[in-house]
Amino acid sequence: MAGAAIFDVDGTLTDTNHLHVVAWWEAFRQAGHTVPMPDIHRAVGLGSGDLIERLLGADRDPGQDEAISSAHTVLYGTYFDRIPAFRRAGDLLRTLAGRDWQVVLATSASGAELAALRRAVDADEVIRATASSDDVDRGKPSAEPVELACRLAGVTPERAVFVGDTVWDMEAATRAGVGAVALLSGGIPRADLERAGADAVYRDVADLLDHLDDSPFGPGPD
Repeated sequence: MAGAAIFDVDGTLTDTNHLHVVAWWEAFRQAGHTVPMPDIHRAVGLGSGDLIERLLGADRDPGQDEAISSAHTVLYGTYFDRIPAFRRAGDLLRTLAGRDWQVVLATSASGAELAALRRAVDADEVIRATASSDDVDRGKPSAEPVELACRLAGVTPERAVFVGDTVWDMEAATRAGVGAVALLSGGIPRADLERAGADAVYRDVADLLDHLDDSPFGPGPD
């Protein structure tokens, strides 16, 4: 068995980061807060509680958190029937599975949102397991989601590679001791991803698939 191929979903397998930005912006607006969209974009990938605290500060009224998070969920849910997967996302997962990699998702999404994302990727037959926000106490950039993904795949961190698009993904991978592959498809600059621990950076899933043999998923030395 080659190891575990662990994937973030939003911004990595699906083109959804900017949908989240708009949904969060409107959720904050409804609660009386004006939050710049670039700031929201840089926070995407965090769990909802961490995202709200990062954007509104520790001195905010935490009594609003649940309402803001619920508003985001409702607003983002309007996209569920048309979430776009990145080109060749499913092909990449199937190719890795065909090379004996155990494919696991590690995402802050859960429930109906996760189901919609999986429908968009359309590769359920090769996804072995999912480490969602329902399964961990702390989301990325904590190592916990990635460590759980390794356990679900039955491998040690040394035999795992995590693919994501945010600095939170790269920090989680580094803390978990797994290989870290970054994609630029989420809109985060290459330099930021490399500073956060990326071992390799690709344009998107299609670019990674085209260069798979030369990537951390490629064959090791004889």
